[in-house]
Amino acid sequence: MSAASILNFSSSRFTLTGFPGLEVDYLWLSIPFASIYAMVFLGNCMVLHVIRTEPSLHQPMFYFLAMLALTDLCVGLSTVHTVLGILWGIIQEISLDSCIAQSYFIHGLSFMESSVLLTMAFDRYIAICNPLRYSSTLTNDKIMKIGVAILCRSSMLIPPVIIRLKFLNYCQPHILSHSFCLHQDLIRMACSDIHFNSIYGLALVISNLLLDAVLIIISYIMILHAVLAIASREERIKSLQTCVSHICAVLVFYIPIIGLTMVHRFGRHLSPWVHVLMGNVYILFPPLMNPIIYSIKTQQIRRRVQRLFYLKKCTFC
Repeated sequence: MSAASILNFSSSRFTLTGFPGLEVDYLWLSIPFASIYAMVFLGNCMVLHVIRTEPSLHQPMFYFLAMLALTDLCVGLSTVHTVLGILWGIIQEISLDSCIAQSYFIHGLSFMESSVLLTMAFDRYIAICNPLRYSSTLTNDKIMKIGVAILCRSSMLIPPVIIRLKFLNYCQPHILSHSFCLHQDLIRMACSDIHFNSIYGLALVISNLLLDAVLIIISYIMILHAVLAIASREERIKSLQTCVSHICAVLVFYIPIIGLTMVHRFGRHLSPWVHVLMGNVYILFPPLMNPIIYSIKTQQIRRRVQRLFYLKKCTFC
């Protein structure tokens, strides 16, 4: 491929699909989307603030929760400008370079969230199956190393498949299926050889998302085995209750991914609305729900949030 061709492809622009058929209602539609993004930012910032300021929450489980909240916050930041930009009439197109960068962050953060959820499953396994070794196993130094390992795993495996996007020849109509850029969307428009992207992308999904899901299931099988061995019914229930929030977070993350994957693989003839709906659920549902789940199900966070709002109410009184 010549340098002139590469330059031409790198300057390509892509049309972002908003919500087909509702263009005249974009201003009204922007209100719920802006509200959802505001809730994502405020909810995850609140979780981070509560964990940072409450000494009793300076424990491994809550450090991992802080990683999850930070990841969700970055997911919102990576897409808010294009989604709201379309609804407010500011953005209609995106350059190839910007699209590739957004795709990198979206997929990288998805792998990061999967890794954090796996680490949280490991945390629950140690806490329930080996409680006496919990403090010595998950020290602050080890937690920091785990955080660095998650960051490296999520950021260093993706560049080969993402960088390759810059050198593909996009001869199909440059119309994306969503209000943001996904790897699946870009290779669908390419008329170059995409075998590397398809094979490497599948390998990434298997070695990250699928492997993490399998390990999470195995960890809970072992947790369930350990819990059933506890003689006291009250203790069994108490142990399982510490896992409810994490199980909900896992379901909230993996169900939209499975749905979006099925739509991209087998839903070429489905209505564009299905693609748009699943894309936005995939991006917004986990960051929106995780703070709610942990604020409701985790007693320490719930009490701290209630106390925080009570103090603010007293200040205005």
